[in-house]
This record gives sequence, C-alpha cells and structure tokens, in this order.
Amino acid sequence: MKDKHIETFKQEAFELLEVLEASLMELESAPDNEELIGQVFRSLHTIKGGGGMFGFDAVAAFVHNIETVYDKIRNNEISVTDSIIDFTLKAKDQIYEMIRSEKKDIESDSETQEILNFFKNYLGTINTATENKPQEQNNVEDNNGQIIVYHIYFEPFEDLFLKGTRPTGLLSEIAGLGTSIILPNIDRIPFLNEINPETFYTSWDIFLSTDKDINTIKDVFIFVEDDCKLRIDKEDTGELKGDAEYYKALLEKKNSDSITKDHSQDIKLNKPGIQNKSKKDKQHNEKESSSSIRVSSDKLDLLVNLVGELVTVQARLAQTATTSQVPELVSISEDVERLTWELRENALNIRMLPIGSTFNKFNRLVRDLSKELGKEVELVTDGGETELDKNVIEKLNDPLVHIIRNSIDHGIELPEKRLEKNKDRCGKVYLSAMHSGTHVIIEIKDDGAGLNKKGILDKAIEKGIITSDAELSDKEIFSLIFHAGFSTAKKVTNVSGRGVGMDVVKNAIESLRGIIEVESKEGEWTKIILKLPLTLAIIEGLIVRIDKECFVIPLSFVEECIELTSAKKEETNGRNILNVRSEIIPYIPLRDKFDLKENMPEIEQVVIIKDSNLKAGLVVDEIIGEHQTVIKSLGKYYKNVEVMSGATVLGDGTVALIIDIPKMLSEEIKLEEKQYHKSI
Repeated sequence: MKDKHIETFKQEAFELLEVLEASLMELESAPDNEELIGQVFRSLHTIKGGGGMFGFDAVAAFVHNIETVYDKIRNNEISVTDSIIDFTLKAKDQIYEMIRSEKKDIESDSETQEILNFFKNYLGTINTATENKPQEQNNVEDNNGQIIVYHIYFEPFEDLFLKGTRPTGLLSEIAGLGTSIILPNIDRIPFLNEINPETFYTSWDIFLSTDKDINTIKDVFIFVEDDCKLRIDKEDTGELKGDAEYYKALLEKKNSDSITKDHSQDIKLNKPGIQNKSKKDKQHNEKESSSSIRVSSDKLDLLVNLVGELVTVQARLAQTATTSQVPELVSISEDVERLTWELRENALNIRMLPIGSTFNKFNRLVRDLSKELGKEVELVTDGGETELDKNVIEKLNDPLVHIIRNSIDHGIELPEKRLEKNKDRCGKVYLSAMHSGTHVIIEIKDDGAGLNKKGILDKAIEKGIITSDAELSDKEIFSLIFHAGFSTAKKVTNVSGRGVGMDVVKNAIESLRGIIEVESKEGEWTKIILKLPLTLAIIEGLIVRIDKECFVIPLSFVEECIELTSAKKEETNGRNILNVRSEIIPYIPLRDKFDLKENMPEIEQVVIIKDSNLKAGLVVDEIIGEHQTVIKSLGKYYKNVEVMSGATVLGDGTVALIIDIPKMLSEEIKLEEKQYHKSI
C-alpha cells in the first residue's frame, strides 16, 4: 500500500518542478530578475528539503549543488548564463524521473553524473575565484561574520500532519546552522482520550546563535511557510548566554510583559462589537488555512460517476412520477431534478481547470526544438484562463505536442530564409483557446511557410489516396495530411518525416468527441483548429425515436425542429432537401441510415443540426424531449461503429445510442462524393 504522505510529497514536487521550469524559461529572457532567481532557488530548496524529509535522499543530494549555485546567483556572486539554464532544465527532468521512479541512488546514471559534474566544476571555479578576492569583500550578506542570537517562534497549523510534513527535519536543519536551544511548547496538548492523532498540537521557541543571516534561516521554513505561524527576531549578539532554564525564564518574562501590554490594549479597544486583535488574527489564519484542500483526481472522477448514476435514477423517478400522476410524487421528482441539476453542475465545475498550465509546458518544447533545428521561434499564448474538463486537458497534451512540433519543423523557416521573405528572423507559434457555447476552440497558428497544396496532392496521388483527376477544395486538400503514413518531409529526422503524427492527432481529437480542421495560406501561415466538448461525462441531449428505438442527439448541435410531410417530399421530386425560410438544407433519413423499415409514420420530424459550416437535417419519427445524458462507452465489440459516440440509459431502463454528429455529417459528405464520382 502506498504511503499517502509520500504520494502527497510527489504530487507537490511535480507542481514545484512545473513552477521551476516556467521560472527558468522566463529567467533565460531576464537573467537579472531577482524575483525569478529567488523563485528558482526556493523551488530547488523546497524539493531538496522535502526529499530529505520523505526518504528521497538521492534527490536531496542531487539538488544540493544546484541549489548552491543559485544561492550564489541570488547573492550576486555569479551571473546567470545559458549553460546554467540548460543544465538546470536537464536537472529538472532528472529530478522528475528520480521522484517518479523513487530512485535510491545517483551513481549509476551517466546523465545525472554529467549534470552533477557541471555544477560541481562550476562551484569549484567560483570558489577558487572567491578565495583570490580580498577577505573584506566576502560575507557581505552574512552578517559580516558577526555572530547573532535569533529568537525563532515556530507554530505549525493543526493540519500539518495531513500535508505529510515532519517538523523534526526542519528543527534539525535549524540546529545545523549554529548553536541552538530548542524549547517545545506543549500546553495545547489535550488529555489522551481527547487527542486526535492527525492533529498537530506543539509549537517551539528556538534560540539560535549563528553567523548566518535572517534570509538563510527563513529558507529553512520555505516548505511550510504557508502552513505555520513563524516569527524570527534578532535577540542579541554573540554566543548563547545561558542554558535551557535561562531561556525559559527569559520567555516567561517576555510573555508576562506581552500579556500586560495586550491586556491594557484590550481595556481600551474591546468595546461592544469589537474583537481583540489576537482573536481576529486567529480567525483569519483559520480561514486562510481552510480556503482550499487537495483532492485526488480519482475521487473527483468517482464523484462525477456517482452524479452520472444519480442523473439516470432521477430520470427514472421523473418518468414514474409522470406516469403515476400523483401530485406529491411529481413535486418530489421536481425537487430531486433541481438538486440533481445543481449537483451535476458543481461536480463538473470542480473538474474544470484552466488550460493555461498546459499551454505553459510548451515553452520548453518550443525552446528545445528551435535550438535543435537551428531556428528562432517564440510561443505566444492567449486564453489560458479558458476552463476545460481535466480529463480532456490530460488527453489533449500529446496531440498539441505533435501539432506544435510540426509547426516548428514544417512551418517556421530558418532565420536566413525568413529574412529573404521580408519576415522577422524569429518565427511565432500562436496558441489560443476560447469558449464557444458548450465547446472550447483551440487554435494553433504559425507564421511560417504554409502548406504546399501541390506537394500534398502529389504525395496523395503517389500513395493512392486520391486519383490524379480528382478535383478537391482547399479544405479537402489540407485534410489529406490526416491520412495514416502521410508525410511530405524530404528527409527523416528526430522530429518528422516518419509518417507518424497528424493521423494520430486526428484519432486522438475524435476520441475526445472533437473535430480538427486545417487552414493555410502558402508562404504566410498555417492554422490548426480544434473544437472540443467542455466535458466527456454528461451532456444535454435531445431524445428522438425511430420505430421502437430511441437515439440521443447532443443538444449543442441542434438548431430547430420542423415537420416533414408527404407533400413536402413530393415538392422536391424525391431529392432529400428541404426549403427552410428560403434556405436549402439537405436531410438524412435515419430510417434508411439505420435500416429500420417498419411502422412508417405519416408525418415525420426533422431535427436541423449544425456543425461548423455544415448544416443538415436528421429525419426521425418522433421528438420525445430534452434529457440529461450520462455518456457510457459502447465497449470493444462496437468500437468500429463510426456514427455513434456512446450510449445512455433512459428513465425506463432502455438503452439509447448517442449520435456522433460531426462523424455523421462527414460520412454523408463522403457518400455524396462517391455517388458524384460514380455518376461522372
């Protein structure tokens, strides 16, 4: 069984590594930014401290020299260089792998040793240079070598154990900074029968004699700075002047003076309606400490699944109430429906995350890839606050990596070629996201060479994808790049040319019930457009019936519903089109599509649907009404059913298939093209 504290540390460490990478990417552009340097140092220090506390000694040892280099950088002893950034990014990757795999040693890995040797050699060079400087220039930030006695008050919040922190490691680190006397405060510890083993009750007063400055002491507590009350005061100069009893008496005197002072203030301030300051501070700290909690994603998934089951049960209750016509039952059903709706919205919102964190990961990809290819590329992001279901975001990472790699490799030209075309030598990749109804639109655009239509056509003809006399629109030509094994690269590299990529992207996006489109202007730009649903769990659907079977049409695609009579069919001479307010709309008879021939009604219904620029009608027997649809997968036996995206359970217990509208429309377009070519 996994140790929950270690798992908590790993999760927090991974988050810190993301912050570290983002800070390093910014630091590369602003090497003198003290705030970024401090952020890098704090991230490394926290990972090192946490690693030591939770048994990741190899991680702590690996990070030590790297942290030391950044300590010297923030003390203005050395400057940030490209090589330091490069090796720190490599170190970040190694730390991630060491924590993920819980690696116990650093001796056996050659890449780890290469990184360590770089920082050790760098420190050796710096130390040699420092020794040759006049002594008075050293230790400017180190109290000028003066010994100071500090009084440190450290009071962890009560939930410290729940966050997996062991304060004894912090106390040991403080003791290692000099000579110390550590006095525990145990007044808050309750009787044994009242103790909660998950609650922290102890605080400490520490008297430390050291030549280190106050920032060095604060750095020890970086890992818990948001989870404790911490006060550090200069008490005296020189060494400690007594033993534990001496400093206990000193504390009692200070506390007595403080209580007298606070009491006099209370007499003046504690009028009706005014709380004293200490109580306010306590309430404020309690509020801050409970404002957010960390929850496992598995628990969120379970919550959404349970809400999905509740939606199904609520539908059964609603149908029973409608059938029974018992007023009280109908009233209860309506209340349950309202509460289920609110619960569903809240559960789904909990899983919604801003996509910006995913966007930020690609800065490193663009940096490394542009260096590898000898290009200059800048990533520009927009709409990072756009929220999307966490499951969609997780599955979106790999497709976006493929697209961005292709944009840099195929799209962005070398600096010299860009200058010849009167472009900036630095190319740009634009990554943006925005909401559009119940979907999110993600666009990836580069200002590179654009798609070569002739090259795509020639390759498609060569591979037998199309015939040499095929007449295709620009959109159809660009969509050819999604065929398996399709590549126009002249040579195979580490980045492209192997015929793997865009077909994988298309399959991944379609597995998310999304669509992908390509636009391009040769010589100028290429844009990839992804349209994705906000969530994969529950959707609003329109239930329709054909013969005895029910189907669900996602409500986000529905424009309107109209009747289709025999007279209207005769007006079009057997062609499957409708005239809707002077607009000609083709329709798809789902009876024919699904081979359902019996019980043909006199008047059929047409559900007008729209997806992007495509508009059509779906002909059904009856429109039953709206329904909160919990999406269930079809299973492996039905994985090749192209026009169905899943199934749902209705209120009466029957199963209704969910129609995949984008695939339905694309299938019909392909069918029309085949019939057109046959007629020619």
